[in-house]
Amino acid sequence: MNALLPLRVVAPSQVDAVLRERGFAVLDAAGLCALLGPDVGPARLEAWWPFWDRLPPDTHLRDGGRYRFRRHSCFVVDGDVVEPVPHRAHWQPVEYNALHGGIERWFEPIEPALVADPLWTRLLAVTAARASALRGARRWHVEAHPFRIDTASGIGRPTPEGAHRDGVDLVAVILVRRVGVKGGETRVFDADGPRGERFTLAEPWSVLWLDDARVIHETTPIQPLDAARPGFRDTLVLTCRAGGFQGPEGH
Repeated sequence: MNALLPLRVVAPSQVDAVLRERGFAVLDAAGLCALLGPDVGPARLEAWWPFWDRLPPDTHLRDGGRYRFRRHSCFVVDGDVVEPVPHRAHWQPVEYNALHGGIERWFEPIEPALVADPLWTRLLAVTAARASALRGARRWHVEAHPFRIDTASGIGRPTPEGAHRDGVDLVAVILVRRVGVKGGETRVFDADGPRGERFTLAEPWSVLWLDDARVIHETTPIQPLDAARPGFRDTLVLTCRAGGFQGPEGH
């Protein structure tokens, strides 16, 4: 059975208010496209799919798995101005990532053709604008993580570290594609209380915005719908942090 749990989608005009009120908000693809501009539709974003087909393996998985593929690049966003920064390691403290925290993880950078796409710049600016609406306008240090989780080995874990926060101000989880899999239930819980919600991101280019200070999140493992035909789940995770990127030198 491949039951998809329903989710509550908000209108683009309400996303900032709902994010402040609940600590998270979900936009469907039409809502994300509306924020990106009148000239953007899902087909324009689907042109990015081949970049996910070329993601290299994640060689840092401490659970021994081979189910994750990814790249990583960093940017500074100030209003509509998006500047790439020199390639750097991804680093998280152990209090936010007990499985992979405390180590410098180097990944291949995002392909230059994607970074050069004006729509990429617009997406990062739109994401940073949500962070500014939440925390006040400022320069944002944005880390971009394209992921593919596949089921070639029978199971794939989108969040092997479990329910977690990322140590940033805002997290955006954008579903890029979901092909031939079951599972992958998203769970969002209050960091300081029992309230939580469960739902399935299923529509390509739907996006979950998270106030990382207020909520913890995780996504359950995925399995193939057909064992003879492994599937995959592609996402783009963007994080915004004020004051600098996380690093071992005084995080």
